Amino acid sequence: MDKVSFTAMCDGSREEYEFLDACEDRYKAGLVDRLLEVLAQLDHSVSGYQVSRLEHSLQSASRALRDGRDEEYVATALLHDLGGALAPYSHSELAAAIVRPFVREELYWMVKHHGLFQMYYYAHHQGGDRNARDRFRDHPHYQATVEFCENYDQNCFDPAYESMRLEAFKPLLERVFAAPKTDDPEHAARYGYAHGGSI
Repeated sequence: MDKVSFTAMCDGSREEYEFLDACEDRYKAGLVDRLLEVLAQLDHSVSGYQVSRLEHSLQSASRALRDGRDEEYVATALLHDLGGALAPYSHSELAAAIVRPFVREELYWMVKHHGLFQMYYYAHHQGGDRNARDRFRDHPHYQATVEFCENYDQNCFDPAYESMRLEAFKPLLERVFAAPKTDDPEHAARYGYAHGGSI
């Protein structure tokens, strides 16, 4: 079989869905390479900063690694702005969705909200509320997100910083993205990865 016969999902057989699972598994195996490709494209993103969005991401991950952060944290730092390529109005949420199956809840939440927390550094210059993040002050991941923005985001626009090269992070990404976690039962059940399914 090289294609299923059905044209509506309700008509598929068990054998066809097993075939599709195998196809999906082969595709998933290339996830890290696709992430690296999208990251590389950030080198050409529109930016008035002194560094590209790729270099910003590399600085974030390099600083996190050199500070002894664990591999999930470093991977999250590397990918935290990945959503900017396709979702300039909701980049935090897109990046969070990408990392969610592979990292702990704290890191998922941190990435999802880092755009709001980052406003602390500039919103007052644009007539906004720099303290908008304080609505989450009682959240258990509030302080971790404050620290991420302070240490691995707002300060990562330095053209003199010697960041690691993108390809140096590939082995780390391969380890973090080797298999989704199953400690988020709702997400795992919704997307079928608790039992290895693809739908």
